[in-house]
Amino acid sequence: MITTLAAGTDVGNPILNIAIFVAFVVITMTIVIRASRTTKKASDFYTGGGQFSGPQNGFAIAGDYLSAASFLGIAGAIAVYGYDGFLYSVGFLVAWLVALLLVAELLRNTGRFTMADVLSFRLKQRPVRMAAALSTLVVSLFYLLAQMAGAGGLVALLLNIDGKVGQGVVVAVVGVLMIVYVLVGGMKGTTYVQMVKAVLLVAGAGIMFFLVLFAVRGNFSQLLADAQATVAGSTNEAIAGRDILAPGAKYGISSMSKLDFISLGIALVLGTAGLPHVLMRFYTVPTAKEARRSVTWAIGLIGAFYLFTLVLGYGAAKMVGPDVILAAPGKENAAAPLLAFELGGTIFLAIISAVAFATILAVVAGLAITASASFAHDIYASVIKRGHASEESQVRVSRITVVVIGLVSIVLGIMAMGQNIAFLVALAFAVAASANLPTLLYSLFWKKFNTTGALFSIYGGLVSCLLLIAFSPAVSGKPSSMFPTADFDYFPLANPGIVSIPLAFVLGVVGTYIGRGKAEDPAKQAEMEVRSLTGVGVEKAVSH
Repeated sequence: MITTLAAGTDVGNPILNIAIFVAFVVITMTIVIRASRTTKKASDFYTGGGQFSGPQNGFAIAGDYLSAASFLGIAGAIAVYGYDGFLYSVGFLVAWLVALLLVAELLRNTGRFTMADVLSFRLKQRPVRMAAALSTLVVSLFYLLAQMAGAGGLVALLLNIDGKVGQGVVVAVVGVLMIVYVLVGGMKGTTYVQMVKAVLLVAGAGIMFFLVLFAVRGNFSQLLADAQATVAGSTNEAIAGRDILAPGAKYGISSMSKLDFISLGIALVLGTAGLPHVLMRFYTVPTAKEARRSVTWAIGLIGAFYLFTLVLGYGAAKMVGPDVILAAPGKENAAAPLLAFELGGTIFLAIISAVAFATILAVVAGLAITASASFAHDIYASVIKRGHASEESQVRVSRITVVVIGLVSIVLGIMAMGQNIAFLVALAFAVAASANLPTLLYSLFWKKFNTTGALFSIYGGLVSCLLLIAFSPAVSGKPSSMFPTADFDYFPLANPGIVSIPLAFVLGVVGTYIGRGKAEDPAKQAEMEVRSLTGVGVEKAVSH
């Protein structure tokens, strides 16, 4: 198999792979169409009418959160970099504690449809909603770009598509499917697809986990030793001799790379509490109690999955090898499918790849509906129409926005093909933690916080993060950059979180004191405090 892969031929049976893909699409589309029959109002389209239970929403949150980055990107990062790659698993999981302890219940009690409901509750509606909606759109696009890139690499591997044109066609097909899912089913259809996908993904990863341990007779230490031996014997000069059992394979080469390691960790841990598509999930349950239950269920599922990734990553290093992984279409992102081929052959590869494809479709659908809801509810209804838009017009604008977002994400996904998608998602986390989290925490916990502080924090965090990313090695200056032939990487860190996140917190304070002469309504502040802590009057949490 290794010789075959190195030669660039296809893995498994392309016809079988396509057949299982199509079967999944047909099944999920049937679910979406059935759900669409009960999607009648704006609340149905945006939040599923708030009718899901805590466990159901927990599975949906896990389905939303466990993206292609979690399955494909992390397994590949661990297979190639070992210990340093596992940082993604740890960071993504620990981040849920921040969301659970600081955000989940208060957010559910204060808002109704979008994150901007909370940010603008006691501040000036139009400027804050506009800022929050733009931030939501940017974060969603960054996340979409990672999923699209993952789709291109995955299907390219399974169908033996080496050229960028072919992979671009795959990305376009995923984008079109995403648009159809959201247009037809809204949040209800998307939620059911995510629940199904969460079960399939955790079960698939669990089966691979036990198969890898069975192959080494349950001896995890032997697995680590064998993986290290395979990597050390690599024919790739950049990999040969690498110690994947100790920190430093990726982030220990220089003091600057160690700083990048810290920056990445900060972005991962703080990013989840600012991700709009995850925060919006708290509105799909009827009570704050169910919101807490849903996060508890999500943490259990997500925690188990990330423990699986450690074994999957080192299993891929041992059984497939970094040389084969990096030679395949999709590079690091191909590690999990190639491991599935080693463990169970053609049929198992097709099933696991279909699960990965399902992962991508479910996540991009959730992202698309979040972005479209934010534009329709916050910009169109609250800013343009000043709160006088009908529910029918909001849903219509939301559907149009889905189409536009889908087309933009297709273009960006084609540009990002070949990048490790766990790394791309980490950039989305940095944007979310910079633009959204400081404003969210200040709105919930700081009585003096005002509109000027919110605008300083959102726009300052968003612009600084985007500029630092644009001038970082992620975009230019390295063979793995989006534009490898260009060279404008003036900012040395690949992830800007260590600079942009503290800057956004500081700007929130500075803006608040600059705008302290423009007093906010103290009655609204008191109402928000009572509502966030008790949930009283939550159904009235809409624009004023």
